[in-house]
Amino acid sequence: MIRLAAVLTALVFVCLPAPSQSKPITLVEAVRLASEKYPSVEAARAEAARAAASLSLARTAYLPRADFLAQVNRATRNNVFGLLLPQPLAVLPAISGPVLGTNGMESVWGSAAGLRFSWEAFDFGRRRAAVEAARAGERRAREAVETHRLAAGAAAAEAFVAVLAAGEIRKAAEAAVERARMFHRIVEALARAGLRPGADAARAAAEVAAAEIQQLRAEEALEQARAELARWLGLPAAELVPVAGKLLELPEEVGLLGSEHPRLREQRAAMEEAQARERTFEHAWYPRFWIEAAAYGRGTGARTDGSTGGAASGLAPNFQNWAVGLNVTFPLLDRAALRAQRQREAEGGRAEQERYRDLARQLQAEQEKAAARLTTARRIAQSTPVQLASARAAEQQATARYQAGLGTAVEVAEAQRLLAQAEAEDALARLGVWRALLGLAAAQGSLEPFLDAAGR
Repeated sequence: MIRLAAVLTALVFVCLPAPSQSKPITLVEAVRLASEKYPSVEAARAEAARAAASLSLARTAYLPRADFLAQVNRATRNNVFGLLLPQPLAVLPAISGPVLGTNGMESVWGSAAGLRFSWEAFDFGRRRAAVEAARAGERRAREAVETHRLAAGAAAAEAFVAVLAAGEIRKAAEAAVERARMFHRIVEALARAGLRPGADAARAAAEVAAAEIQQLRAEEALEQARAELARWLGLPAAELVPVAGKLLELPEEVGLLGSEHPRLREQRAAMEEAQARERTFEHAWYPRFWIEAAAYGRGTGARTDGSTGGAASGLAPNFQNWAVGLNVTFPLLDRAALRAQRQREAEGGRAEQERYRDLARQLQAEQEKAAARLTTARRIAQSTPVQLASARAAEQQATARYQAGLGTAVEVAEAQRLLAQAEAEDALARLGVWRALLGLAAAQGSLEPFLDAAGR
């Protein structure tokens, strides 16, 4: 019985779910994970693979065709003279042979088998233009992948820094709560000794409650920031433990990049794709030459004198033929339609050119604004230590004055609030520089300077 209980206990522990393990993650890992695995990046890769398949499909136009057909049928053999217009839906089967003058329902076997080979010998550049258009589409899709990777990586880095900022605000809130509680104990002791009025104790208790409320809000903001980071990384928010690394320090100066932004490259590829589509219509109004060859056989149970063969006559295609020739097709009346289609693609190409110019201006403005934000953020980060030191000295002096009976509880509460604000602003100022640096790197089109400064 004891052994059975031990076995059952072991099974219970085996079946219990394992506790969730925290996952320390660095900035570089977060950016890599988002830029490689985020759904929009995967979708862009799928579109790029689709475009590559379209390019392969366009290249198959150079290959010859070979089609095989075989059939067996049982049908009547009544045939008539006269014209039959082409049928859009091919409802009426064709019948060959002489008119026998019969109109009966007697049926015979018929069979056919054949192989047809065709190849477009030359096309005046039509297929090459189609391949170039498909290649331009494939380039645009590849550049779109880089655009989505940059966007996902920058968003993940922003969410990573936001988690650190929320954590620093929570630390400042916790320190404010501890100072408020300590001051509350001092005021209570003085009030019980009759050295301070009871109103001061009530005011100190209210400051403790206010500090605790701010701490709760800071914790809520931290959880929300974790959830946003988890969205970009595809990991449970409760398991994420961002590793700050150098992000709580002031970064060094980083030079500008001279590379082109992926969004510009993608838009240029879209412009080239539109131009390539336009060129396909330059080669559309030309004759098409097809070299054709066929070998086929037919069998039928019907005879020209009106009689029929045996029961199995016509089941095998026992009459053979072959043919070799050249087909030429020319869309005589399509010129106006092709001209209109080419004009439509030309206007589309001009629209893409204007979008490229607009995007270039937009990215230039984003870089200039990001550089201005970085300059301001560095200046703020240089000023906040002075503000923090002054706030600490003011809080210590206010507390000492209150204990000596020279100050009021309101002065201490105001000094503590200023100190909590200065602590938060000092931490956020350094992270603000990193955020500005991230914005500048994203505007330039590469996160490499930002990741290098963060200590890749």
